[in-house]
Amino acid sequence: MNRNNAPRYFSLDERLRAVFGEKVRKIPLDAGSTCPNRDGTLSTGGCAFCNADGSGTGRASLGLRGQWDYWRGRFSHSRSGADCRVFLGYLQSFTNTYGPASRLASLLNELSALPGIAGACVGTRPDCVDEEKLALMAALPFREFWLEIGAQSCRDATLERINRGHTVADSERAVRLAASFGVNVCLHLMAGLPGEREEDFLETVQWAASLPVQGVKLHNLYIPRGTAVEKEWKEGRLSPLEQEQYAALAARALTFLPSAVVMHRICADPAPGELAAPSWAVDKGGTLHLIRSILEYNDWWQGKACDAPEKNPFA
Repeated sequence: MNRNNAPRYFSLDERLRAVFGEKVRKIPLDAGSTCPNRDGTLSTGGCAFCNADGSGTGRASLGLRGQWDYWRGRFSHSRSGADCRVFLGYLQSFTNTYGPASRLASLLNELSALPGIAGACVGTRPDCVDEEKLALMAALPFREFWLEIGAQSCRDATLERINRGHTVADSERAVRLAASFGVNVCLHLMAGLPGEREEDFLETVQWAASLPVQGVKLHNLYIPRGTAVEKEWKEGRLSPLEQEQYAALAARALTFLPSAVVMHRICADPAPGELAAPSWAVDKGGTLHLIRSILEYNDWWQGKACDAPEKNPFA
């Protein structure tokens, strides 16, 4: 594959172009799911950084078909003006594998019936994954399917502080179980969490690289309105990373992830109106430019610190 002038990491865009031969867009979908960390099973407050929509679109009232038609219409043209014909459905909001397997089966059947859908991603928590549900996902007819698991950190003390309601062992179990079913896993990791240093985030990245994951999302902690982290920030107990600080950290993190791991995201993308701080979090393009510039300046690339031999596969 010709990667000339491409970023020094394996992006999801590149992966999907290789699979489908053209540009692919992900359509965010809200299935009306809830979460054991919000419905009282574990907690009612949710994770410290989670907004009221469960980091999703808040459009559940439209139904999956209504949301699909809405976003497919909006995404029907790429920025270059060329038609975009291939779409993945992303069940993003809250915990989509929570509840009985029969609910997930119904949800996946509805998802599979969406007109023109070529693949799917399903967001969840590590403590809501089991063999019965993985068997349902493994049986899907899609050419591309990803189970997106929010792990965030490899430190149990951090998970407790941010009210995740699961452990590091839960994340490891879920990833390995998914691998046994041949289900691709994208693990979500967050930098700048309360009480963590930069070294802790890099340790989390290396921990993720030791697991059988096929994809990773890197996420800078930003402060959504109405969340526990907003309260900490207003009280002066939490300071988000600066843009340059995060960019340098993300660039370094990429060197610890094998070059075959698909980078689904390397910085956060706040929803309109949800951001309290830092203001730079809305500058996704600027953050991406900084990360790529740091990689270039240091002659770093994804996998440099862990792949062998030491040769840039993205040149």
